[in-house]
Amino acid sequence: MASPLKVSEAVSLAFHATALLASGPGRALSARDIAGVLGASEAHLAKVLRRLTKAGMVHSTVGPKGGYVLARPSDKVLLQEVYETIEGPLTPLRCLFGTPVCLGKFCIFRSSLEDVDKRLRDWLANTRLSDLSQVFAVEEV
Repeated sequence: MASPLKVSEAVSLAFHATALLASGPGRALSARDIAGVLGASEAHLAKVLRRLTKAGMVHSTVGPKGGYVLARPSDKVLLQEVYETIEGPLTPLRCLFGTPVCLGKFCIFRSSLEDVDKRLRDWLANTRLSDLSQVFAVEEV
């Protein structure tokens, strides 16, 4: 069954990769290591990591002991920043179907969509990577 709430694969990779980096502060992980833990395409993950590096969210070091580390402490990074680095500024959810079927005036989903949109925005604006790092706390890479 399809989900009405969609998050791009790139955003999902960014959230999970940065949360994984947050679980081991200062520990450099290669794109291959991260992709292995996440079960993700290394090529797609590398593109996401390049965007995060270019935005200054992670640092990249080349070489045998190189890899990726967070550029700032995980308690200083909000998920909204990670999201917007990948997708650009958040815009209000207008229509579940992406088309102006009823122009919003008589939308039977309107109050529900506004509630979901507000909750998601609040969660992104108030959740720090440090809040999610425990997801990977037992993961040894």
